[in-house]
Amino acid sequence: MTLAAAFAAARADGRAAFIPYVMAGDPDLETTALILGALRAAGADAVELGIPYSDALADGPTIVAAATRALKDGVGIDDVLNVARRAPGLPVLLFSYFNPIFQYGVERFARAAAGAGVAAVIVPDIPLEESASLGAVLHERGLDMPLLVAPSTGRERARRIADRSTGFVYVVSRTGVTGAGRVPDFAAANARLDDLRELTDKPLAAGFGVSRPEHVAQIAPFADGVIVGSALIDAYWGTSGAEAAQRVFDLATRLREATTRQTPPAERAHELSV
Repeated sequence: MTLAAAFAAARADGRAAFIPYVMAGDPDLETTALILGALRAAGADAVELGIPYSDALADGPTIVAAATRALKDGVGIDDVLNVARRAPGLPVLLFSYFNPIFQYGVERFARAAAGAGVAAVIVPDIPLEESASLGAVLHERGLDMPLLVAPSTGRERARRIADRSTGFVYVVSRTGVTGAGRVPDFAAANARLDDLRELTDKPLAAGFGVSRPEHVAQIAPFADGVIVGSALIDAYWGTSGAEAAQRVFDLATRLREATTRQTPPAERAHELSV
């Protein structure tokens, strides 16, 4: 299934797409593969698969610790792509900082990612002004590149980011780094989603700080997709194998159930304009 088809299927089902994040290689690559299967069974629509990196500036302590554990085991891009090939029918969105891609070779990376069946690549540290060349290389291989809109991003710049984004627009729901420790201001995040709806017709997926079913339920009526990461890593921390996969399945099932909404975003936008 393509990323566009995943969003369309979720919309037809009357809910926001559920997009969980996992760090590849934490606690080990075989467990990551089992977790991907658990997420598919729990109803995930797509999955973000993190490439471990030692200087993850946008990530909080949970994801940084997961990356550190994976790096200690020597997990690299080729290992992550091998896991991506095992994702059971899920669109895989690689989440990587630019330096690992640069070191690997941009053209080589795009070719390898496409060969592994990856749907999109999210690069949180690449600014809008430097995104065109990478986006073009990825586009040549059929890969989308969603860009991030932060709470502090001005409206005109947000419009330009949305115009450059492909696949969807990643809407950061709070300031700071990822993690479940600080809850977003959902009123502000939802107002931002409504405002961005006026600037683009691309899907809007919200993440950062969304960690509980009640959080998902608050933001799902306003977003096309909801991204949850640190809470899932916290759920399986200290375990591996089938136990880790079961813990992820249990939480992911509850998160997925919370994505159902009463009014789709497109209809909300019409209601607000009347």
